[in-house]
Amino acid sequence: MEAQTETWTIGEFHFTVDTAGPASGPPVLLLHGFPETRRMWRYQLHALAAAGFRGVAPDQRGYSPGARPTSVESYACDRLTADAIAMMDRCGARRFHLVGHDWGGQLAWLLAVAHPDRVATLTTLSRPHPAAFARAMAEDPEQAGRSRHHAAFRQPDAAERLRQDDFKLLRAGLEREGVARADLDTYFHTLSEPGALEAAINWYRASNIAFAEIPLVSVPTLYIWGTADATVGRRAAELTEQFVSGPYRFVPIEGGGHFIVDQFPERIAELLIAHLRSTSL
Repeated sequence: MEAQTETWTIGEFHFTVDTAGPASGPPVLLLHGFPETRRMWRYQLHALAAAGFRGVAPDQRGYSPGARPTSVESYACDRLTADAIAMMDRCGARRFHLVGHDWGGQLAWLLAVAHPDRVATLTTLSRPHPAAFARAMAEDPEQAGRSRHHAAFRQPDAAERLRQDDFKLLRAGLEREGVARADLDTYFHTLSEPGALEAAINWYRASNIAFAEIPLVSVPTLYIWGTADATVGRRAAELTEQFVSGPYRFVPIEGGGHFIVDQFPERIAELLIAHLRSTSL
């Protein structure tokens, strides 16, 4: 079943959303990270649809042209998670499976903590539990170096620097981790739209949550991490288990980088669908 691209109106904003699978299938919300878009989930949407699930992959706030406010505070985590819940409300999904990568993974952890009655299962890719990440930042000197881009993106000239030479720095980083050139062109086409890059950077600027205080996650959780991830080290990945009280599975992908969904789409689909099938809605 091919994915359909739709425009969903949520409050004052209009989000671009890809959906696939039977309307009656168990809903699966897939949240992308930086600097990717809903396109990163195209293989997973196809696999989910074939397995009978209803996949929903939006371009999130700042990435959808119709959902691109200019203020930094518009990208605070509570507003981003509210968008996700509103999308599932629009679907009539009282409960749903939740998947997130990178920043989408961060939101997924927060959603699972705040809405355990709504989230049937959690799958995060690359991004560890926020409290595990905060602890690794304090205990692992290498993690601070891996995460130095967080501070860099908060600088006033960050958008100007990232935009130079057709996003040369970002392109080089994603290419090293196996993202195809055609996909890169799509992602950076989106970020080239008026206000898009500034909006994406505002996710970093607006983040002010005390991550070390985020509670344990109680829903069944699958965490997938690549052993060659340039931004998340092993310490943060392995600490995550301590912050999940429900059923938990940690799957390291040998040689996988930060963008493991792009590198290993078939393996990710296999792991994801097995996890979703372990818990009925």
